[in-house]
Amino acid sequence: MNPADIHLWITILAGGSGTRFWPLSTPGRPKQLLPLAGDLPLIHDTMERARGMVTEERIRILAGGHLTPLYRQVLPDLPETAFMLEPRAKGTGPVLAWAAWVLCQEDPDAVLISLHSDHAIRPVESFHRLLLDAARIAVEEDLLLTVAVEPDRPETGYGYLQPGEPLAHDQGQEAFRVAAFHEKPDAETADEYMLQGYLWNSGIFVWTASRFLSEIRRWAPEIGDLLHHLENDDPQRFFDEVPTVTVDESVLERSDRVGTIKATFQWDDVGNWEALSRTREADADGNVALGQVIVVEGEGNIAVADDAPVVLFGVSDLVVVRTRDVTLVTHRSHSPELKRLLAELPSKLRDPDS
Repeated sequence: MNPADIHLWITILAGGSGTRFWPLSTPGRPKQLLPLAGDLPLIHDTMERARGMVTEERIRILAGGHLTPLYRQVLPDLPETAFMLEPRAKGTGPVLAWAAWVLCQEDPDAVLISLHSDHAIRPVESFHRLLLDAARIAVEEDLLLTVAVEPDRPETGYGYLQPGEPLAHDQGQEAFRVAAFHEKPDAETADEYMLQGYLWNSGIFVWTASRFLSEIRRWAPEIGDLLHHLENDDPQRFFDEVPTVTVDESVLERSDRVGTIKATFQWDDVGNWEALSRTREADADGNVALGQVIVVEGEGNIAVADDAPVVLFGVSDLVVVRTRDVTLVTHRSHSPELKRLLAELPSKLRDPDS
């Protein structure tokens, strides 16, 4: 199949709040607006990758209306059509169903690539080539495709997938049917998954809009039975009535038409402060610093100075984040657990701008 014959569209999931990057990330300034993988915000990096594949007219950012002014500050040249404002946050299942419905009306042959706004990906050329291969496979095999990543550590924060029957193609890709999805494991199970050849599920998806909607109707009645509201041009009622559910739980883990293609690029979902040790350069002692940070006689620290200088002396393996309103100090091993911490804090501390 000629890539020029594929009707590519890109949707960008950008509605998350990034609680594991508190206190720098808040509902009023989520992590995708922060420069966590480079000098520019994550959403800017994502948009540049998307622009490398399609025109701006074929890009849709899926987010709540309260975030649009913030995104416009970072991406001032985007047309109005680039923003699809979800009436209510109900998870990736409903919002991707809505996007597929809208774009299928505009282009019945639409092939959707779904990206997250907070991933770090290098090199971008390999990313583009692989997604073009994925789009071709999704069309030729009529499958819902997810991009899988070869694990390099026993990660407990990612979902895993089990490769099944290989998909034969002439482009040299490693592509398979998905035999099973597995939820985020504990540390011992993550070790076992790596030994058994399981792969990380990156959350990057490729499918035709029409096939995705068919699979929703077949496997996800909690969403599919409400699509008539979209037919009646009433997305507000659709989002009011649909349950909060991920696309993985509602469709991918149930469907028998799911495949995967193995990534040929470096990928990180930039999920918590620990990710900065992988996305940002460390000094000779393994310290990662953003802003005015000085570390003396310390090793392996992650420190962020957003408002005033931060000085660390004689300490190691800490996360220290200083904002205008809050200072966080924790051990690096606790950084994935910030959601649990936030549940213990008063709302004014969780979101000082509220």
